[in-house]
Amino acid sequence: MTDALGRFIGAGIAMVGTLGTGVGQGYAAGRACDAIARNPEMESKVRTMLIVGDAIAETSAIYSLIIAILLLFVVK
Repeated sequence: MTDALGRFIGAGIAMVGTLGTGVGQGYAAGRACDAIARNPEMESKVRTMLIVGDAIAETSAIYSLIIAILLLFVVK
């Protein structure tokens, strides 16, 4: 019982890494909207950089999810 409880607590702690991802992506999207509003000619470059930046930021959430899944199902 204590091993299972430890795995669940560890998986929950591993998912803390996803909290900053949503905040960071929302902030980046807001700043991208501001940039496009100020300079509409740069829309394609701003959008490309936003997508690249969001993809890089999303990797931390994916790594956290993978660690949580490993803790839940692989570690015995």
